[in-house]
Amino acid sequence: MSDLWAALCLVFVVEGMMLFAAPGFWKRNAEQMLALPLSTLRRIGAAVLALGLVALYFVRG
Repeated sequence: MSDLWAALCLVFVVEGMMLFAAPGFWKRNAEQMLALPLSTLRRIGAAVLALGLVALYFVRG
């Protein structure tokens, strides 16, 4: 369970780094995502999820 909490903390660290280092880039990306259809966002989310699971399999394997 501590690995789960550590992973969630790392997500916050990476997101915070992006907002701190390049807030304009992050904001433009967020605005572009608002313009995308929900089906496209869903496909992107599924692809990122699958990529993360495959990476986790190889890292933890």
